[in-house]
Amino acid sequence: MTSVTARPSRPRRLPVLSHRGAFPLHASVLIALLAASSAPTPLYALYQAAWHFSAMALTVVFSAYALALLLALLTAGTLSDHLGRRPVLAGALLAEALAMVLFATAQGVPALVAARILQGLATGVATSAAGAALLDFEDPERPGRATAANGITPVAGMAFGVLAATALLQYAPAPTRTVYLLLLVLFTAQAAAVLLTPETARPRPGAWHSLRPTITIAPASRPAMELAAPGIVAAWALGGFYSSLGPSLARLIAPHAARATGGLVFFTLTAAAGLAGYAARALPARTVSLVGTALLIPGSLLTLSGPQLHSLLALFVGTALAGAGFGAVTQGALRLLLPPAAPGERAGTLAAYYVLSYLAMSIPAVLAGLLTNLYGLQTAVSLYAATVILLTLLGLIRAVRRPRTA
Repeated sequence: MTSVTARPSRPRRLPVLSHRGAFPLHASVLIALLAASSAPTPLYALYQAAWHFSAMALTVVFSAYALALLLALLTAGTLSDHLGRRPVLAGALLAEALAMVLFATAQGVPALVAARILQGLATGVATSAAGAALLDFEDPERPGRATAANGITPVAGMAFGVLAATALLQYAPAPTRTVYLLLLVLFTAQAAAVLLTPETARPRPGAWHSLRPTITIAPASRPAMELAAPGIVAAWALGGFYSSLGPSLARLIAPHAARATGGLVFFTLTAAAGLAGYAARALPARTVSLVGTALLIPGSLLTLSGPQLHSLLALFVGTALAGAGFGAVTQGALRLLLPPAAPGERAGTLAAYYVLSYLAMSIPAVLAGLLTNLYGLQTAVSLYAATVILLTLLGLIRAVRRPRTA
């Protein structure tokens, strides 16, 4: 009789997603992060009605997110280059899930601000890591796909978030909780899925040193940043206005319109941005950036005319034009910035782009809230539109005078 010796069993390894499967996962992470960032926009009217806070307080709530995100980008924007994409992204997604809990249980403005701060910190860490991972997982046979995804997924996410929150506002029994509970489940699942992807960043020393606030742009990308900066600032400043005060502007024009109208203003902006970014993905990046910047002018003028004409049509057409410009500027700028950056410079360059974008999004929005309190919303809209138009013209003049480099 022969004895059979059992072989020692090997430890079972978790299944690992392929590079092909990891790419859409990280794209979905960016969509979810930006969907969560825009989800509160159509709910602000409910918060104001329940807690009776001013337009200035509203812009502070909005800007708490943007400023926290800026802090995260300045300190942890390159952290995934040192620790690896997986642990940084998974941790940030779990922090995002915790922020959703704070939103769902908020009972006043301080709790809302706390939720927005935590959300901003988590989003800042996660967006740079996920965006860099998209570049890492790009199929060599489909060059440019990752850069296009970095431009399209954020605005697509914002559009989806505001549309979902608007629908829940109309039909869900507890809209200020339901949307956040759904996002809580999504972020938890994504954090688990990220741990199953291959690691693409080789861990290296210097993680603590990288946490010092810095802005790191790949040397090869700096000329493109100088060229695109005015258009980026103008586009994101408009985005901040529509996100924070767009619903208030809709109520000023049509006080008796359905309460979902305010949310649809920001949805129009982001949906137009996503469509424009997708349509322009194969066109020359410099041309896309210039055309997008030019579209911000009629978009701002039509938005400005909305209260004077008492026309929601003018508001929505202006918003659509501004959104198309926003999407084209974003797509063109990223396609100018990211391809020249080396793999180890990607997260830092992407973080620098978002630092500029969210500064442009948050600071003017706070000033608009202050102007609204002092002089009224219509005056604030006029000053905001004039500033955006001046920035746009500056960007166009600089681009035309500059020799063609892209």
